[in-house]
Amino acid sequence: MTSRIIRTSLVALVGATLPFVGTSTATATDKAPVQQVATPQVIGHRGAPGYRPEHTLAGYRLAIDMGADYIEPDLVSTKDGVLVARHENDITGTTDVADHPEFADRKTTKTIDGQKITGWFTEDFTFAELETLRAKERLPQVRPANTQYDGLYKIPSFAQVLHLVRTEERKTGRTIGVAPETKHPTYFDSIGLSPEEPMVRTLEKFGYDSPRDKVLIQSFEIGNLQQLNHMTDLPLEQLIDSSGAPADKVAAGDPTTYADMTTPEGMRRIARYADWAGPSKDLVLPRDPATGATTTPSDLVDNAHRAGLHVVIYTLREENQFMATNFRRGTDPNAHGDMHAEIAAFLDAGVDALFSDFPDDAVAARNDWLED
Repeated sequence: MTSRIIRTSLVALVGATLPFVGTSTATATDKAPVQQVATPQVIGHRGAPGYRPEHTLAGYRLAIDMGADYIEPDLVSTKDGVLVARHENDITGTTDVADHPEFADRKTTKTIDGQKITGWFTEDFTFAELETLRAKERLPQVRPANTQYDGLYKIPSFAQVLHLVRTEERKTGRTIGVAPETKHPTYFDSIGLSPEEPMVRTLEKFGYDSPRDKVLIQSFEIGNLQQLNHMTDLPLEQLIDSSGAPADKVAAGDPTTYADMTTPEGMRRIARYADWAGPSKDLVLPRDPATGATTTPSDLVDNAHRAGLHVVIYTLREENQFMATNFRRGTDPNAHGDMHAEIAAFLDAGVDALFSDFPDDAVAARNDWLED
């Protein structure tokens, strides 16, 4: 496998495991600084959930039709080890499982990453059983138009998502990126359903094995990305939440927080096992606590670029309630604000890619920004 330091220049063209907290400093083998990419990338967040229920083949296909550079399947495991596309292993709110009396006894309470949750979970179903369920809109009060698609779409496997991508590439002549996220890897490891191995095997089956491939493997945890760094040459992304700490570090009693990861030293440490940093958007354009409006950009993007990392932010949604106040239109929380201006502000701040629930408008805003 190519070392991550050697292949850094290749990753920039397309896009030793150490504890995160410690006293070591940057060395001569650290990555060279990078600049903002020439064409910032748009990732269809969970497909195109502004228009279709999330994590469905229909949603992914629509995102591709809308011009998204990548699509994002979040991955969880079934009881028989099949990776499927769901944002959470709790499928209570995104499927019609509650309407299936044959699965009533599967409802249970579990502790996932320290949080007690009651519902139905993918790891208690075989893939064949999950295929009898149908997806539904996760935010029906926010996106009522999407409820017309409730009950139409199955839960896709990761392999089915990749098959769709390859099919659409042949049809369109485009290279379509895939940004899979491993969800709750420490939890799945604890129940004998490690996600890393089947994910890498599935990617390799579809021909994804090079740092030049348009793949971006994501995680909010650190340990599994460090493990993946030894398993694959594909680009890796460290997700960074706006608060709290990685679940694997919490479980291990390690004091590392997400805030630690945004510092210059934190970014240099991420660069030892990953290629991209994926912060919450509020870490790049912080909000004024008094007004809720965005302020001047933080130093996160500069810190990441100096460490040799590109930056992708999450998540751009059109509804007012998901925006800073200076991008809202009117007072209805579900009305659409000015995502065009919001995206321009983040691109001006130097980000290299962004996740959006509305890939068509995100692509249009990105293209207008490039023209300007």
